[in-house]
Amino acid sequence: MATRILITDGTRFTRELLAGILARCGFDVVGEAGTGRECVDLFRSLKPDVVMMDFAMPEMDGVATLKQIRAIDSKAVVVMCTAVGKPRRIRDAIQAGAKDIVSKPYRASEVNRAVLGAVGG
Repeated sequence: MATRILITDGTRFTRELLAGILARCGFDVVGEAGTGRECVDLFRSLKPDVVMMDFAMPEMDGVATLKQIRAIDSKAVVVMCTAVGKPRRIRDAIQAGAKDIVSKPYRASEVNRAVLGAVGG
């Protein structure tokens, strides 16, 4: 069974781009969220294997969303995505439980490696 992924990014184009990459890598995109709050709601209902989430989002940023997800499920697997790798933000995400960080623009090989590494594959 393919790894089930929830994508969260404030930009529809970016979500669609990442969904295409993930599908080509053989993953199953089960949902897309445009905000942190929507992500938390979808995480509860969909119970994905992996959440791929941007740092910068409307309503609630990625690290705050990550903390809420990990409060729901301490074993949740979250891979953070960023266009600007600010060291403090990256450190905060890792400390909050992110399994990996993927840089934008996305490269299929990096996305594939991050997801497989995050799920132990």
